[in-house]
Amino acid sequence: MKRRALTTGLVAMVSLVAFEYMAVTVAMPRVARELGGLELYGLAFSGAMATGVIGTVLGGRWADLRGPLAPLWFGALAFAGGLGLAGGAQSMEMLIAGRLVQGFGGALVQVSLYVVVGRVYPEHLHPKIFSLFATAWVVPSMVGPAIAGGVVETVGWRWVFLGVPVLTAVAAVFLYRGLAGQPVSGGQVESSPGMLGKLGWAAVTAVGAGLMQYGSKGETALLVTGLIVLALALPRLLPAGTLRAAKGLPSVVALRGLATGAFFAAEVIIPLMLTTQRGLSTVEAGLALTGGALTWSFASWLQGREVFSRLTNLVGGTSLIALGLLLMGAVAFDPVPVWVAYVSWIVGGFGIGLVYPTLSVLTLELSAPAEQGANSSSLQVGEMIFSVVAVAITSALFTALASGYWSVFAATLVMALAGIWVAPRFGITTPGGKKEAPVPVGV
Repeated sequence: MKRRALTTGLVAMVSLVAFEYMAVTVAMPRVARELGGLELYGLAFSGAMATGVIGTVLGGRWADLRGPLAPLWFGALAFAGGLGLAGGAQSMEMLIAGRLVQGFGGALVQVSLYVVVGRVYPEHLHPKIFSLFATAWVVPSMVGPAIAGGVVETVGWRWVFLGVPVLTAVAAVFLYRGLAGQPVSGGQVESSPGMLGKLGWAAVTAVGAGLMQYGSKGETALLVTGLIVLALALPRLLPAGTLRAAKGLPSVVALRGLATGAFFAAEVIIPLMLTTQRGLSTVEAGLALTGGALTWSFASWLQGREVFSRLTNLVGGTSLIALGLLLMGAVAFDPVPVWVAYVSWIVGGFGIGLVYPTLSVLTLELSAPAEQGANSSSLQVGEMIFSVVAVAITSALFTALASGYWSVFAATLVMALAGIWVAPRFGITTPGGKKEAPVPVGV
């Protein structure tokens, strides 16, 4: 019963963080109009991302040093408190302050939950738990916008923020009951050298990502400056060799960034392409993304039951992402039937559903107990920053080439193809416990 309560609390907490991520996107246009801070619109997103990077790095180190409970509960309080501050905001500045706190708290929660899984659940259950986590992210992407839109239109945008803290408290009750008596209270290391340095590099990384976000709107100097800053700072937060996909954990982190970056950068542009170039309604365009979300959930469920080997999940899944991007890129050309868009994202969604939770499982398998927090934070920081870079570069290409939709899918396809090369660059444990040798891929 305790483990069931814990699993319920874990999944509920992940779902709430994911829902708020989607819901804020829907509510922000109304928020900006009412509070009169349109010039600060972008900061409401980039600021939360910046504090999220810092929270992810801090949470991983904190969990290794003191155990995951302290960062988990502090993060839950900060997440709920930030939402309350944003919901009661009387100015755009106050709302942004709430978003900063919310982003920081949500990041602490997410990285702490990875460590909880590593401490509490036996290794053979990790695939199932991470498949639930993946579904907990995907489902809000399907229903979150509609729910948030309904809340904004009926009771007002403030309740997009104010309603979630109540649900967070309910999820926390389940977590508290499930964690009672579990081996999660202590840390695994005596000290965490270089903590302040890591947090400093996290802040610099967030600045670099923000510069790339703003530079993607046509400010080439900002885009290039942000990329240079990231090239200097990001390697300090990731396992050594990540940017060259060294075998082992570095390749896990690199593949997570490549796969999610390619997938999410494409998803940003798909609705725009389908509505403006192919003449679909907003609802019809949204159904293409819904198909991908459904197959993502289904593939995650298959991964949790270990239907395929880890190697098949990663190489096959990344190949399916590439195929989905190739087919969706073809839809940018009018002679290609528009129904291909629906097929393409069903294929791509199935691919990311195989890849995403498998990499979460491998991160814990390749981590000593004292490194679970730090390595989980590296996985999430890599995913976040790779995605920001992918969206910024593809947005810049789209702008420079005057609605060159094909260029977006070409760039994301290159990322996915790089992921196929990275996927087999580590030893992978099969469902039966036997080690699979890495596929030879060169130097």
